Amino acid sequence: MNNELPEWAARLRAERELRGWGRADLAREMLKVAEPYTLPRLKSIVASIKGHETGRHRPDDPYLPLYRKVLGLGEELFASANMPLSALALPSLAPDPDLYERITKTIGEPGRVDLETIAWLERCLAEHRRAEDTMGSRPLMPVVRAQFATVADLARGVRGTTGDRLVSMVAQYAQFLAWMCQDSGDLAAALAWYDRSHGWALEAGDAALAATTLNMRAHLAWSTGDPQRCVRLAEASRWHDGRTSLGIQGMAAQMAARGQAQMGQGRQARSLLGEAEELIRKAAERPEEEPSWMYFYDEGWFLMQRGMAELELGDGHRAVPFLERGLAGLAGSYRRDRAWFGACLAHAHALAGEAEAATETALDVAPDAVAVNTYAVRDLRKVAGLLDRMRAPGARALQEALPQAS
Repeated sequence: MNNELPEWAARLRAERELRGWGRADLAREMLKVAEPYTLPRLKSIVASIKGHETGRHRPDDPYLPLYRKVLGLGEELFASANMPLSALALPSLAPDPDLYERITKTIGEPGRVDLETIAWLERCLAEHRRAEDTMGSRPLMPVVRAQFATVADLARGVRGTTGDRLVSMVAQYAQFLAWMCQDSGDLAAALAWYDRSHGWALEAGDAALAATTLNMRAHLAWSTGDPQRCVRLAEASRWHDGRTSLGIQGMAAQMAARGQAQMGQGRQARSLLGEAEELIRKAAERPEEEPSWMYFYDEGWFLMQRGMAELELGDGHRAVPFLERGLAGLAGSYRRDRAWFGACLAHAHALAGEAEAATETALDVAPDAVAVNTYAVRDLRKVAGLLDRMRAPGARALQEALPQAS
């Protein structure tokens, strides 16, 4: 039995959650443009929304005009399950009529794919990455999987430079799917997608993406408590040095540092962090040389990674200023990362014996952690345990702010 949601169902849910609305909130917004408001009518619309988002309704519901008006959707949403549409209402991604016609023909005849179509699809992927920073992985997963299938179909039989670029794009989609699986806790699927991404990157001759995929696998090893594998994978990423950007090389150095820190090797970890800092400083001077998926990787992000390494070494006092400085420059759109690094900062405060600061920081990031970052929730539970052992008055409030461990 195929339990995968239709693309239109996944997109409706993604549109709603992007705005921070529950189903009743969306129903109320719909009734604002379709009075009168009555409780039975509200319940009817909520039931309609639930049906659409779980894929149980055909897309001919009488409330669809209200969906389109409130969420800014076009009639093309249900036109074709194979059309590689953006998952979000992003006007900048809408193709002009000429490009739309070429894209539509390309779906039926993959050999007709051209560079302008590929560029548009790359922009879609870039926007999905940024949306995932805000809303987390789960709402976007079905849509990105559907788009991956479309791009993979387009790549079959296309040769030359265009073919290489398409295969590289397939690898990028696989890398993004791997990250989303990892973020959602499906680590076996994440590893499989990373392996696929790495293979396709090598096939396309894309050293930057091949090295990045090894760095992401190193991150996966670190997150599962396998520091030796983390270090080996980070070192393998450096085999591509000379054909990758300084930012990617810096990422590899800091991943190896995190593995060393997890093993308690403070001297080696800090030496590697110094190397990474120099590489990232130089990368910041030439941002145009970094690949598109490295948009998040800057000096502020590295400061937070450095703080996490100090946290691994058990030095809360050294970790706090790195995490605070990095978080101060992190845009609000990075909701998932703010939750994670905020949880790390709370943990660092607790290790430093600063119970009040730990409590304040933890309670501040708890709502976003619960909403979009299960790993942050896990770390906040550790903070609550530390606060409880310190007999801090905020321990109970933090425990109540987090869901019960399953």
